[in-house]
Amino acid sequence: MSHSMKLCSVKELKTVYGIPYSRQHIWRLQAQNEFPLVVKLGRCRVAFRVSDVECWIADRISKSNQPQRDHSL
Repeated sequence: MSHSMKLCSVKELKTVYGIPYSRQHIWRLQAQNEFPLVVKLGRCRVAFRVSDVECWIADRISKSNQPQRDHSL
């Protein structure tokens, strides 16, 4: 199975990837298009594509490494 086909649960976002967000915050971020979308597996079960989560993490890291611009003039 290719890496792009692997899935992780909401619980694994915290335990495996160290994302400290609550379920509610994740859903809010998704509604704002700021977090990877879920794959619906059944009526009451969702998961995330591992590749999407890892890209999201890499993007956050790269943004945190950029110098902050002072917007106060």
